[in-house]
Amino acid sequence: MTTAEKNYNRRYASEYNIFRSMWYMFFLYTVVVPFFSIFYDYEITGRENLPKWNKKDKYIFTANHVSIFDPFLVPFAAKKLMAFMAKKELFEKGEKAGWLIKSLGAFAVDRTKPEIATFKTVRDIFTTSWSLAVFPQGGTRPYGKLEGIKKGFVVIAKNAKADIIPVAIGGFTGYPKLKPFTRQKVRLHICKPISYKLPAEEVIYRWCEEISQHAEYENCAPVPVQEKEKVTA
Repeated sequence: MTTAEKNYNRRYASEYNIFRSMWYMFFLYTVVVPFFSIFYDYEITGRENLPKWNKKDKYIFTANHVSIFDPFLVPFAAKKLMAFMAKKELFEKGEKAGWLIKSLGAFAVDRTKPEIATFKTVRDIFTTSWSLAVFPQGGTRPYGKLEGIKKGFVVIAKNAKADIIPVAIGGFTGYPKLKPFTRQKVRLHICKPISYKLPAEEVIYRWCEEISQHAEYENCAPVPVQEKEKVTA
């Protein structure tokens, strides 16, 4: 009799316990920090924009997506425990990095349709000391334009009553080159929180504005009515 495979669409508060938190921080400071210190010339700014935390606060970290390193860069920059939403394909049997993704607390989502399990998992995460992290672009995208951003992260923010913290990843010059004295570059900027209470179109526009300003993208999001009225006033 075979044991049923765990459904990583649904994760519970009990999974984000002290042992997973310790493993997460151990991996962050013994693997991620040394790796980026050796192979990257990195700069982190905007930490002063991080709000002072209390137990009732809920925040969703939302970054643009330039490389496979982003799920490690964002918590490294903010110094926070983060559970990432990740495409369900990464949890399939045989996926090389699957064990690491699962052990670090990520959960699977179907990008084609929202699931009740996603909202339940988010709810449980926010009862712990962990934060939620999302890439609104869905997958890795090259530099250039911020367009076609889906409303999913805004729907989740409004459902959870959680403000959104944009994290801009800019200046990424590529993956490490195994050459002496060669370091790639990357810049991260933590932006001020965006209120979930704003209309969805305005949240998306403001998120795109922050990312485009600090990561050298072109903001192609439609200008919301509220912003148009400010310009014409």
